[in-house]
Amino acid sequence: MDRGTVGSAQSGRLLVEVREEGPSAVVTPAGELDHHTADLLREPMEDCLARGFKRLVIDCSRLEFCDSTGLNVLLGARLKAEAGGGGVALVGMQPVVARVFEITGADAVFAVHDTLEAALADDSA
Repeated sequence: MDRGTVGSAQSGRLLVEVREEGPSAVVTPAGELDHHTADLLREPMEDCLARGFKRLVIDCSRLEFCDSTGLNVLLGARLKAEAGGGGVALVGMQPVVARVFEITGADAVFAVHDTLEAALADDSA
């Protein structure tokens, strides 16, 4: 697999790393995803889609918190990716983050995987 660093963005509460894994962009937010930090995730995801990546794999293993604004950023990326013939997969969600998706029903609209390897192997998202 091709593993190239695409970029990163950060604030005091959220760091976002992006790297290339073959045809997918792996986006790894670390910290708190909320109203104040949502653009730090939105912008790199939109950039990846604009650069031609059809598939985003969001590695949530280092995401400590996600509010409704963060959830909407992920849902928006999903819609844009699907409009371009691709998709968004989520991987490694911590229980506190998974609970937000469960309560809202958003877990039903994403491909959710336990491991990054499983997410990268699943080409349906």
